[in-house]
Amino acid sequence: MRILHTSDWHLGRSFHREDLLAAQAAFVDHLVETVAAERVECVLVSGDVYDRALPAVDAVKLCNEALERLAERARVVLIAGNHDSARRLGFGSALMDKAGVHVRTDFATVGEPVVVGDAAFYGVPYLEPELVRHPWDLPERSHAAALTEAMRRVRADAAGRAERSVVLAHAFVTGGEASESERDISVGGSSQVSASVFEGVDYAALGHLHGRWRITDRVRYSGSPLAYSFSEERHVKGSWLIDLTADGVAGEFVEAPVPRRLARVRGRIDDLLGDPSHDGLEDRWLQVTLTDARRPSAAMERLRRRFPHTLVLGYDPEGGGTDGARPWSDRVRERSGPDVAGDFVAEVTDGPATAAESALLHEAFEACRRKEALA
Repeated sequence: MRILHTSDWHLGRSFHREDLLAAQAAFVDHLVETVAAERVECVLVSGDVYDRALPAVDAVKLCNEALERLAERARVVLIAGNHDSARRLGFGSALMDKAGVHVRTDFATVGEPVVVGDAAFYGVPYLEPELVRHPWDLPERSHAAALTEAMRRVRADAAGRAERSVVLAHAFVTGGEASESERDISVGGSSQVSASVFEGVDYAALGHLHGRWRITDRVRYSGSPLAYSFSEERHVKGSWLIDLTADGVAGEFVEAPVPRRLARVRGRIDDLLGDPSHDGLEDRWLQVTLTDARRPSAAMERLRRRFPHTLVLGYDPEGGGTDGARPWSDRVRERSGPDVAGDFVAEVTDGPATAAESALLHEAFEACRRKEALA
């Protein structure tokens, strides 16, 4: 059985206001060509098909075209991620089953596989812990508890089958590394689960993290097909071409086309503009951090005359300074929504949030997560 593991398309997403729809369409072309050339039997899309719960019309059109073209060449199994609306993405799934496109967005169907040849594919969509806690009678509200119960259901079904078992899941599994472009999914300060939860299955095709990661030989992230933050500057984007063999799993990474490479540079503006060693950056999307003692005037205009694709400009003066602040992405990196909101409370009240205020913020964020998950 040969499968192609991809995830985190985020159709409709832009990159610092740069439209990526054409680049996403080029990735779809590449995906279709790979399926045909490599004789792929099943394509796996492990969540975050869209960038938001209410995707733009053009993004929906591109998704429809992608699934139609893929279904002409292979079976497709697709799950919902934390950016997708499970209800909207799952619309018409029973009808699409008949066309060979198997969309799995409902946690109630976890443990019911799609059988393709000699493999059983189990879709485990993104599991919002609060939504599955009571229906599944979980001991706690956590990602670990939700995924553990999902895998218990998968194993219970797989135990009675002769087919190989493949799981698609959308989660943050220990061993991978986050980038700046994933949405925080932490609950109670924790978002990660152990890779051991997938023990006993032949392959786990993961989605959520935007870098490619081989957690174990049988547990892998394909990552996003395009870079969605400057923290992904060194990522190699693409999909895993996986063969389920008698001896286990054989994997080869198939690189995706790159619309424009990224780079991050820092230094004094005159040095950046005059240094010939930066000639190779002139065609890249750039994040520039200026280190001049004083903030240069018309800095973006001057930079774009040499580097026309400069998208982000920050200021971090050498030796420190009070007239420049760290970029917003630096200030909120690896911090949860309630933590950032708590900083705002501290800023406007001249003191840290009280226990009652912190509890209220957590409750508000959880309510938003539940509402979005049910959208």
